[in-house]
Amino acid sequence: MKILVYGAGVLGSLYAWRLKEAGHEVALLGRGQRLADLRQHGLVLEDMVTGQRATAAINLVEQLKPDEAYDLVLVMMGKHQVGSTLPSLAANRHTPNVLFMGNNAAGPDEMVAALGPERVIQGFPLAGGTIKDHVVYYAAGMKNIPARAVIGELDGCVTPRLQQIAAAFKSAGFDTSFCPNMDAWLKTHAMTILPLGAAYYGAGLDAGRMSRTRDALVLVVRAIREGLAVLRAWDIPILPPRQKIFAWLPEPLLVFMLSRMLQKEIYQYALAHAPHMRPELQRLAADFQALRRAKSVPTPSLDRLCSLVDPSTPPIPEGSTTIPLDWRSVWAGLAVLGGLLFGLVWVRRQLMRPSADSRRLGKCLCCAGRCSRRAGCAKQSVRD
Repeated sequence: MKILVYGAGVLGSLYAWRLKEAGHEVALLGRGQRLADLRQHGLVLEDMVTGQRATAAINLVEQLKPDEAYDLVLVMMGKHQVGSTLPSLAANRHTPNVLFMGNNAAGPDEMVAALGPERVIQGFPLAGGTIKDHVVYYAAGMKNIPARAVIGELDGCVTPRLQQIAAAFKSAGFDTSFCPNMDAWLKTHAMTILPLGAAYYGAGLDAGRMSRTRDALVLVVRAIREGLAVLRAWDIPILPPRQKIFAWLPEPLLVFMLSRMLQKEIYQYALAHAPHMRPELQRLAADFQALRRAKSVPTPSLDRLCSLVDPSTPPIPEGSTTIPLDWRSVWAGLAVLGGLLFGLVWVRRQLMRPSADSRRLGKCLCCAGRCSRRAGCAKQSVRD
């Protein structure tokens, strides 16, 4: 495929490099200092998990010209930057497929209005990283687990072009799945990444400190639950379904799980791009607030976390435990479990208890009742 990767950040650089290595004709669109670095050093990438470094030359462009034709334009920019790409994308009518890969809590209306529904595809790259100097440090999958991507048409159909894009991604080492409702998937993801990113800022951009600060984790759990409540108010399905655990698992257990998760290197790698995400998180927060206000759903915890994205807001003190944990669901669960156990024991005793008639009609198997039952019998007795 002939592909233009629109955006030379961590993910754009990663996808451009891997797609080129897979044999596709790739151009990478960069700007400013990043473009200057690419021209001087080429693509330089280092895997944060394995430490392996790669360098590659790639075709660089500064803009998408109206008369250029690509099989696919892959837009890999922050949500706050996407609007600036739409005029040039709209002016180019020779590229039929534009895949927007990134966070989006507002839906595809802005892209559809500019390009038309027939050109717009949505997706998300499940990878992260950061850029230091001219080197891209990335985390995409584990040693034995490939990097993943999720893509989907606006109407949820699995079309030939979607299969072609997935095949190209697979050739580049990205395990790609199709989502029947990409808009719901992106909104659910935004309701997770926004609280986590905001709390990360509130912990001074230190995952270890965040894992030790219970108040930050409590706010994250409650903020995600508030976000999911907003989605339910809009009748938006929770995708992927595993995100529903935030709605039904007890708060203390979720806080414990988050604390342990943040101590793992892979999740620290995933948060590595957060220092550069402040403008995008602010945009996600604004888009989410528009959804919340339309349905009048209260979101006090998320509002508090979103204030931490502002660099002037003081961080949460390390180790802070001023917010009490909500144990009500734990006690309710234990009460239900205790009731079930009591019921099972009672039923078992009733089934094992002989009736009055069976006691009167008990007979001995060896002597048909002629022996003295008080003295006992060497054979097993049965009760009729």
